[in-house]
Amino acid sequence: MDAETENTAGWRGSRALWLDAARQVFVETGVDAVKIQPLAERLSLSRTSFYWFFKDRAALLNALLEHWEETNTGALIDACDAYAETLSEAILNLISVFIAETDFDPRLDFSVRGWAAQSADVMARVASADERRIAAIKALFVRFGFAPEEADVRAHAVYLVQIGYISLQVAEDTATRVNRASEYVRIYTGRAPSARELARFRARHEC
Repeated sequence: MDAETENTAGWRGSRALWLDAARQVFVETGVDAVKIQPLAERLSLSRTSFYWFFKDRAALLNALLEHWEETNTGALIDACDAYAETLSEAILNLISVFIAETDFDPRLDFSVRGWAAQSADVMARVASADERRIAAIKALFVRFGFAPEEADVRAHAVYLVQIGYISLQVAEDTATRVNRASEYVRIYTGRAPSARELARFRARHEC
């Protein structure tokens, strides 16, 4: 629990506390399980305390979507914008976000996509997020000299592979994913990363 949560948590909890509990239930069970009374019981708080922070359940669900956009989409865009001396290093920065599964939470992405199958409004937000993410990856390739058309195709290749991992719920250990990174970079960019770049990448993931 962060300092802000600690300072505001009391008999009514805090907005962050309610939202985090909702996220956990959402990821574990699905959107239909995100309900006020069960959350209150999970947090050992009164149902009334919920309304200090959210107008209603719809407001909580919207906050969940905003959290997903800020964290998952934000983490991907930040990785694309991160400093890199070479294209290989830039792609390794992006792959790192997916491997670490901290700033970008694949379980949250999977759950939101499942929710989108039930809601046209959520589907529209997912489509918008996908466009933003692909645009960021495309801009990365353009930054390193690729023509827009080719950058667009390469960006789709990078992104759709990752969405495939999420949609199929592929379970691989960190070492396996790290070991594959060099070939992924070569396939995505046409260039193999240097030994120095790979060494830094492996150190980042303690492999």
